[in-house]
Amino acid sequence: MMKKQWLLLVTLIGLLILSACSESTIPEGTTSGEGTTSSEAVEQEVIYASTTDAVGLSPILTNDSVSSSVMSQIYENLFERNPETMELEPKLAESYENTDELTWVIKLKEGIEFQDGTPFNAEAVKYTFEKLIDPATAAPRASLLEPIDTVTAIDETTVEIKTKYPYGPLLAALSHSNAAIISPTADEAQDLMQEPVGTGPFKFASWNQGDQIVLEKNEDYWDGAPDLDRVTYKVVPEISTAISMLQTGEVNFIDALPSEQLSRVESLENVEVTKKEGTPVYYLTFNHSEERNQNPDFRKAVASAIDRDAFVEKLNGLGVRSDSILGPQVFGYEESADNGGTAYDPEAAKQLVEENGFGDEPIKLLAANRDNFILMAEIVQAQLTEAGFNVEIETMEWATFLDTARAGEYDLTFLSWSNVTSDGSEMFYPNFHSDNIGASNRAQYSNPEFDKLVEASRTTVDQQERKSYLAEANQLMLDEDAAIVMYHGVVTAATDQSIQGLQLDPNGQWFLQNVTRE
Repeated sequence: MMKKQWLLLVTLIGLLILSACSESTIPEGTTSGEGTTSSEAVEQEVIYASTTDAVGLSPILTNDSVSSSVMSQIYENLFERNPETMELEPKLAESYENTDELTWVIKLKEGIEFQDGTPFNAEAVKYTFEKLIDPATAAPRASLLEPIDTVTAIDETTVEIKTKYPYGPLLAALSHSNAAIISPTADEAQDLMQEPVGTGPFKFASWNQGDQIVLEKNEDYWDGAPDLDRVTYKVVPEISTAISMLQTGEVNFIDALPSEQLSRVESLENVEVTKKEGTPVYYLTFNHSEERNQNPDFRKAVASAIDRDAFVEKLNGLGVRSDSILGPQVFGYEESADNGGTAYDPEAAKQLVEENGFGDEPIKLLAANRDNFILMAEIVQAQLTEAGFNVEIETMEWATFLDTARAGEYDLTFLSWSNVTSDGSEMFYPNFHSDNIGASNRAQYSNPEFDKLVEASRTTVDQQERKSYLAEANQLMLDEDAAIVMYHGVVTAATDQSIQGLQLDPNGQWFLQNVTRE
């Protein structure tokens, strides 16, 4: 009996020793059981709060910033703009050459697959671009590649693009998020607006519309799988609520901070705010189809009456002051244009108003009911009234505002342009070339000399010539007071301090490929 009890005691002691040894061999911070982790581990997920939901997830069929922020993690382009140097660099492309001014030969990187296993090759590029420019597709940004005549797959890794005329901004156009390359197999089998498939570091997981979109890491990503396991886009309609959720940790990333909330966000202990001079521009423009607005003295009186420095001061550092329509981060900008417009001179404005009777008829100032547009309208109304103008503000929601401005149903209005390609031609041609009156040229601006300069900037592949034409077009508009720049935007992001490696581009887009949470 004593011997059996002794053996039992020895066995129990051995089991306890083995148990202790087993527990001590689990490294701190690693998984110690299914579904559980050490308290020291940081979950590799980023939760981003957006005030609106995406419209869709096909780069060909969308043209809004929220959709683009999702798609930029899923899809990739042949070229991208370096956010530091602002130079265009190959992404899915390996290299390119102009064999003549109408022909671009692009070599592609090898060994890349779409997230559905379809090979990325010249046929996929040809398929994407031909669908984008096909009138039957009705792509919102088909104009990006409108100058393309033919796309030919020379071999698996070589694409030849021929244009109808020399098209200098082609590489910039190919870097636009709406020119991202899609999987032909997926596009023919499913609706990419709901189930996107690209070559990027994250792939689509789910979309509960009006609530959230979830992406997961692409383990087979050609440039190395990201550290993040998951990205969640959560719809939070009120920015104030989103900031509160950032403070409590319910979300850990927001962007496009409104100036009036900046100090609140910067005061949060666990949050880091990133600010970068950007490509967006916000400007006051005239309805140039109206006879009164075609009077240069009227435009000069308006320009002289507006104190833009006073407005920019109210932006809490989220605006850059410059007369130039092309901002410092945009191709075609020249520093001399910063002070190239009509200076603030309230006495000169009053004199022009009095001499010409400009205050006799009311001015309809149209403003979108969002962001800083209302603030701009109120300040400009007060300044124009001080000069003797009779100004009435009319506000409306964004979609209705865009339609109303396109129809020319206003006297003065505020417009903006994010300039995703960071190229001056892609600012001037859509917004001010006479070809686009009734469409994207909401200013109804028509000037044959300006049109020729913009066309010249688009129809040469010599980049120095292009820059010279754009600078000349920019100064021409300033000399005519055709548009009055209120400010150039500063792009922003606010992230939990655990987030490292976020890439924020000057156009406001951001990328999570190199992000980790520590």
